[in-house]
Amino acid sequence: MAERTGLSKSTVGRIWQRFDLKPHLTDGFKISTDPLFVVKVVDVVGLHHNPPERAVVLCVYEKA
Repeated sequence: MAERTGLSKSTVGRIWQRFDLKPHLTDGFKISTDPLFVVKVVDVVGLHHNPPERAVVLCVYEKA
């Protein structure tokens, strides 16, 4: 993940620890069947990584 994002390994580790993420313990995950899933993910991630100038990006995530 660090290599793909350009972040250091320690930064990725701190993010995982802060949010109690343990991807190495996950057996699998479900992919959405929404045909626009990839487009939507790109839009959401784009807002996080490059928000419009003078914008506030607020997020609410629902746990399945």
